[in-house]
Amino acid sequence: MKKKINIQFMAVSALAVIITAITSMILFYNIFQNQVFDDIRAYDHVIQPLKQSFWDLPENRERLEEDGLRITLIAENGKVVYDTAVDVETMENHKNRPEIQEAMEEGEGTSVRWSSTSSLHTLYYAEKLENGQILRVGKDSENIFRIMINTVSIALVLSVLIVVLCVLLSHVLTKRLLLPIEKLASNLDGVNQDNIYDEIKPFIQTIKEQHINILNSAKMRQEFTANVSHELKTPLTAISGYAELIGSGMADEKDTKRFAEEIHHGSDRLLTLINDIIKLSELDCEDLEFDFEQVDLYVAAQSCLDMMDVQASKQDVTLSLKGEHCTVVANRNLMDELLYNLCSNAVRYNNRGGSVTVTVKPINGKVMLSVKDTGIGIPKEHQERVFERFYRVDKSRSKQSGGTGLGLAIVKHIVAQHNAEITLESEQGKGTEIKILF
Repeated sequence: MKKKINIQFMAVSALAVIITAITSMILFYNIFQNQVFDDIRAYDHVIQPLKQSFWDLPENRERLEEDGLRITLIAENGKVVYDTAVDVETMENHKNRPEIQEAMEEGEGTSVRWSSTSSLHTLYYAEKLENGQILRVGKDSENIFRIMINTVSIALVLSVLIVVLCVLLSHVLTKRLLLPIEKLASNLDGVNQDNIYDEIKPFIQTIKEQHINILNSAKMRQEFTANVSHELKTPLTAISGYAELIGSGMADEKDTKRFAEEIHHGSDRLLTLINDIIKLSELDCEDLEFDFEQVDLYVAAQSCLDMMDVQASKQDVTLSLKGEHCTVVANRNLMDELLYNLCSNAVRYNNRGGSVTVTVKPINGKVMLSVKDTGIGIPKEHQERVFERFYRVDKSRSKQSGGTGLGLAIVKHIVAQHNAEITLESEQGKGTEIKILF
């Protein structure tokens, strides 16, 4: 990753330097060309008053040649009348030359082209005189190109230096950029966020939070595994013990019947526990998708209370349903599971002669499900933890009543699957009410 970022930095830097150098050279050439044209125009204005005999003086011809200047006088018909560099008899008609045509039409003209006469690129400035002739001054580009070559050389050296500097800077910046991320691999808590870029602080924080969540998740799973092992061990030990007594013939007929009932009770507890664990595993699976449909909560609650009637009668608990028919988009099986766990807990932890009231009604465009009992209640210090797996307020009563300690954990997961809200209100000795808002 570091190598890739370095290469990308260097490529961007090199491209920027090349583009800058080329653009600068083009701008420099245009500026220099305009400056040369301005100089030639000034020469032309100085030369115009001078007579041809002045140009023919040997010392003046030598000076013009040294300065790279060439003076040409062209008649209206394009015939070359005079030239300081070449014999006019050997020169072709100049009427079609761009600078001559432009000067005839607009009074002055310029052009840059390869001169077959001087074998150089030449910059020309032509001006129409009052007598109709065209006075043209040319300047050979030999000096210009020499300057351009020198400039290019300097630009290339500077470009190389800049690229080398960019390579060094990219190495330093890449190292500084990736240093906090590299530290995360060895020590998540050792990253000092004061020395990193503000832009990657959210990324570092997210990684830390994910790491904490993973650790918490691992800890929860470890605790869950230990709790499952413990919960399974107790009934299995009892079943194994009773079975061993029966198998050894040490138990009489009366004890055998009692032991068989205990084995049956332990088996039921094991099945209930295993079913709850399977259900929690399904709810924990992120890839598992549930089918949602229109579910009448009032009808589902009535079915649940009908199923709980026998269990409630054994504990002398009265069941009642209030409210009205309300439809929610939900998974029907999960709704049945949620109602069963809430109502089962309400009956299991109730007092004899107590009651359980289930209410379904609309509230502010939402649907509220309430399960209220007149049972033993939950102390305040335990209310925040009752939705944890295997957490029991009264462990002895929970086991005697057949509770697995997973019912409310399953309820919490089902509520989360439906993006609902759950609240708990309880007072010790007076009962508990759990509300779910869909």
